Amino acid sequence: MVVASPAPVRSEKIRPFTVPVIDLSCKRSEVLLKACEDYGFFKVVNHGIPDSKILRMEAEGLEFFARPMLEKQRAGPPNPLGYGCKNIGFNGDIGEVEYLLLHTNPLSIAQRSRTICKDPTKYCCVVNDYIEAVKGLTCEILELLAEGLRIQDKRILSRLITDSDSDSLLRLNHYPCSSRDLDEDRDMTNQCQIGFGEHSDPQILTVMRSNDVAGLQILLADGVWVPIPPDPCAFFVNVGDILQAFTNGRFVSVRHRAMANNSFKSRMSMIYFGAPPLHARISPLPEMITPQNPCLYRPFTWMEYKKAMYSRRLGENRLDLFQSSSVGCVS
Repeated sequence: MVVASPAPVRSEKIRPFTVPVIDLSCKRSEVLLKACEDYGFFKVVNHGIPDSKILRMEAEGLEFFARPMLEKQRAGPPNPLGYGCKNIGFNGDIGEVEYLLLHTNPLSIAQRSRTICKDPTKYCCVVNDYIEAVKGLTCEILELLAEGLRIQDKRILSRLITDSDSDSLLRLNHYPCSSRDLDEDRDMTNQCQIGFGEHSDPQILTVMRSNDVAGLQILLADGVWVPIPPDPCAFFVNVGDILQAFTNGRFVSVRHRAMANNSFKSRMSMIYFGAPPLHARISPLPEMITPQNPCLYRPFTWMEYKKAMYSRRLGENRLDLFQSSSVGCVS
């Protein structure tokens, strides 16, 4: 029987950390594999996405968050899509953040744009252009990973993202300059407030871009939090729970958090969550199973995993619910 590894002791000690950098102009899969194995996290440069698409998407996001609260609330409450403030999910998790969560389906974006902006046609064009660009980047990374893992079908993971029924999401997180913007009664002497609490992303791969304001931290295997210096010219990528399952635990789904913003400039991150269709069957890829590395996870669907995700608090482990009860997998 497979037993979950003990959770590392969380330390509030912060130490310097060199973020693995993946230069897509070189396409060196061995560097990418090591980053996914060691940290489940890396930075992508020379990604090929035009600055114009990134800046237009950022401008739309900042314009939305700059509106009066009553206007923003027209796009909520999040159930789970839409506008939310402080409350994260349905289980009592709270953070110093406001956010807008969108499904990447163009029809869904068209419908929600009517409550998000005054020019829905322009908004849809900007959002869809950005989504197509980051989706292409996500697929390029997944295919490079499959090549490095010697997976016979190089598109076995990227096809889940390009599927018309893909459940991928786009989330904009906004951390205002001062927590007083969200709650006038908050004690401003606390400089270590959590913007978005510790968690791993449940999807396959997360591709994030933020402005030049710090706040993101990742948790290393030894339980130490490390700050990630912002880089508005790059994309940061997280391995998600589903990719950990597909690789039979070879890749790690990185745990991370965002600290509340105490600078003079607001922080906004634009996060693409690459996810499979709801009916997609998730299980370790055959190439990832050997006598030395028996199957860790039983088969499940993305819909089953989403239900498990919504039933738990933000930082709770979800993959442990799907561990295999034997050394072999059901084929």
